[in-house]
Amino acid sequence: MDRRSFLKGATGAACLCGTCGGSIAQAVAAEGAHWAYEGHGGPAEWGMLSPEYAACSMGREQSPVDLSKPIAAIIGDPLTAWRPVPLRVQNNGHTIQVDCGGGGSLMLDGKSYDLLQFHFHHPSEHTVDGAFFDMECHFVHKAADGGLAVLGVMIAKGGANPALEAIWQVMPGKGGESVTGSSMLDPSMLLPKDPVTFRYAGSLTTPPCSEVVQWVVYRQAITASAEQLAAFARLFPNNARPVQPLNRRKLLLDVM
Repeated sequence: MDRRSFLKGATGAACLCGTCGGSIAQAVAAEGAHWAYEGHGGPAEWGMLSPEYAACSMGREQSPVDLSKPIAAIIGDPLTAWRPVPLRVQNNGHTIQVDCGGGGSLMLDGKSYDLLQFHFHHPSEHTVDGAFFDMECHFVHKAADGGLAVLGVMIAKGGANPALEAIWQVMPGKGGESVTGSSMLDPSMLLPKDPVTFRYAGSLTTPPCSEVVQWVVYRQAITASAEQLAAFARLFPNNARPVQPLNRRKLLLDVM
């Protein structure tokens, strides 16, 4: 999930191929250290960019992970109570994000979280038995105590997706641009029909990689057409963090 999903004063534009002056350890701007998905400032260097990013290299509960060999468990489905929202789309330099203020809530393990936004990664960040999906969508929620819950939905090549198309038609092509459309969007149109989910405790998948996220990733993927996938890939050829070790965490598969 993108750091801008919940932090005020998010990071600036990504540092590309050495264009940021100074050493990695000194690459800290007033709004945060510049980071990227490839080259200088890429994932292998995130933990060295700033002291606040230390968890990216030192954390033991990092995300994403490979969703393999889960423990079957009866946990209870995440309960979404989302509402249609005005189509507010931004290109924040790292992804395409749809802002969802007032878009409803999620009930997870007896705790309520407000839907803040959702955004996309290409290819998927999580893998299933070592295999990537074409894309992944993250629905970011925040509780009153500051805890985060993220619903992950895999996207595979298949039929065209009308909900995605509504976003794609207005998504800005340049970082820092945003668009407010005249139509409403129902986020629930991007959820799969099968409610079975993987569950684990993890982190943000971008700096500062804070280990404050309850992850819920649907087993079933939704589809997007080859044209829709290509349109996103032209903007973001790779905006996925590599898979991280599961370490001693439990990966559950909610079979209810």
